[in-house]
Amino acid sequence: MSSHPQPTSAAHTATPEPGGGGNAMALLVIASCQLMVVLDITIVNIALPDIQRSLEFSTTSLSWVVNAYTLTFGGLLLLGGRAGDILGRRRVFVFGVLLFVLASLLGGLSQNAGQLLAARALQGVGGAIASPTSLALISTTFREGPERNRAFGVFAAVSAGGGAIGLLMGGILVEWLDWRWVLFVNVPIGLLIVLATPRWIKESERHPGHFDIAGALTSTAGMVLLVYGFIRAAQDGWRDAYTLASFGAAVVVLAAFVLIERRSRQPITPLHMFADRNRAGTYGIMLCLAAAIFGMFFFLTLFVQNVLNFSPLAAGFAFLPVSAVIAVGAGLASRFLPVYGPKPFMVLGAILAASGLAWLTLTDVHSTYAGSILGPMLVFSLGMGMEFVSLTLMALSNVAVRETGAASGLLNATQQVGGSLGLSILVTMFGTASGNEADKQIPLFLQQATSVERLRFEKTGQLPPPYADEILTAGVSSAFIVAAIFTALAALIAVLVIQVRPSDLERLQGGGLGPGPG
Repeated sequence: MSSHPQPTSAAHTATPEPGGGGNAMALLVIASCQLMVVLDITIVNIALPDIQRSLEFSTTSLSWVVNAYTLTFGGLLLLGGRAGDILGRRRVFVFGVLLFVLASLLGGLSQNAGQLLAARALQGVGGAIASPTSLALISTTFREGPERNRAFGVFAAVSAGGGAIGLLMGGILVEWLDWRWVLFVNVPIGLLIVLATPRWIKESERHPGHFDIAGALTSTAGMVLLVYGFIRAAQDGWRDAYTLASFGAAVVVLAAFVLIERRSRQPITPLHMFADRNRAGTYGIMLCLAAAIFGMFFFLTLFVQNVLNFSPLAAGFAFLPVSAVIAVGAGLASRFLPVYGPKPFMVLGAILAASGLAWLTLTDVHSTYAGSILGPMLVFSLGMGMEFVSLTLMALSNVAVRETGAASGLLNATQQVGGSLGLSILVTMFGTASGNEADKQIPLFLQQATSVERLRFEKTGQLPPPYADEILTAGVSSAFIVAAIFTALAALIAVLVIQVRPSDLERLQGGGLGPGPG
C-alpha cells in the first residue's frame, strides 16, 4: 500500500509562536490525549470484578480484558507512528482519537464478553495511532532547547503517572457510578481533544512513502504469540503443548519480521536506529522499566484490595501519591538535564526504582499501607519520573524529521511490549510461588477447618483468610523480586551503554534534540 502525498505549504507547517499561550494549549491537548490512552491500561483493572460478574467472564478469560488492549496497542504503535510521518501527524492524531472514542463507546455498551474484548482491541488500535503521533507532534510544535525539554518532561510525567491516575479514576467511577463508565469517560474527553486540535496544533509536513503492512502484521502477531506463551505457562505449566507451540511460533514469526524489515525500502522499524548505542540502550532500559511499573501497579492493586481490604475508591487514592512524585522526578530531570545530561538520571532513576521494588519484597500479611507500602512506592516513583524524561529525550535525539514518528512509535512500543511481556513473566513467577505456598497452607487449613469450611473449600477451591492472604502475599513478594531484577538490569544498561557527548549537552542547552536532516 503506497501513498505519495505532496508536502504541505509552509503556511501549514509553521508552528505556533514559541512561548505563547498557543504552545501551552497545544501541550495541554497533546498531554490530554496521552493521559487518556495511558490511563486506560489501568483504569479497567479496578473494574475487573464487576465486569466479570456483569458479562460472565471466566477467571482465565478475564485477563484478556487488559491484554486485548495492550497487545493491539503495543503491536501497532510502529505502524501508527509511520502513518503520521506519511499522512500528516495532526490528521492521523485526530483519526486515532476518534477511533479510540468510538471503541470506548462500544465497550461501554457491550452486552457480552466477546463484544467487550473486540471493543478493547479496537481501543488499542486507536491508541496505537494517536499515542506515537502525539509524541512526534511535540518535535514539530516546540522550539528546540529548554522549551522542548519542558514539553517532553510534561509528556513523560503523564506517560509514567497515567497508570496511578487511572486506578484513582477507576475506583471513583466503579464505586459511584458503574463499571461501564471507565469506558464511557473517554468519550467526552476524546471529543474535546478532537475539537481543540485544529485550533491549537498545526499540521506537519507529509513525507512521501509507503506502509510496511507485512512488518506491522508480523510484529503484532509475534508479540501476541510470545505474550500468550507466558500467560499459558502461568496457567498450564512450561511443558504444556500449547505453551511450547506458542513460543515456537513466536520465534518463527519474529524472525520473519526482522527479515522483512531488513529487506524493506521503508520499514516500519528502521533497524538503523539500533546502530546508535544510546538509542538502542534507551529501548533496552524502557523494556525493563515498563515490565517493572506494570507489575507494581498490578500486584499492589491486588494486595491492597485483597489483603488490606481497601475498597476500589480507597485503592485508587492509595496510588495517588505515585503520580505526584513521578511529576517531581520528571521536573527535576527536565530542569537539570541540560547541565548534567541524561545518563546520571537514567542511572539514579533505575537504582531508586530497584530499591523501591526490593523494599516491597519485604511485604507480608502483617504489612500496613503507611508502614510498608507508601515508602517504597514513593522511592520507586521518584526514580521512574527521572527515567521517563531522560528516555524520551534520548530516544528522539538526533532523529531525522521524517523518522520522528517511527522513533516515537518504537519508544512507545517498547514500553507497551515490555509491560505486557514483563507482566506475563511476573505472573508466571507469582503463580509458581503462590502454588508452592498453597501446598503449605492447605494442610494447615484442613487441620483446623470445621466440616462446613471444608465443604466450602471443596466446592470453591478458595481458602479463607488468613490462608489465602499468605498465598497471595508469597506470590506478590516473589513477583517483586523479579521486577527488582528488571530495574537493576536497566541500571546496568545505563552505566555500560549510554554515552553523553558534549554535542548532546549543547543540543539540550540551546539546540534541543537536534533532529537530523530530512
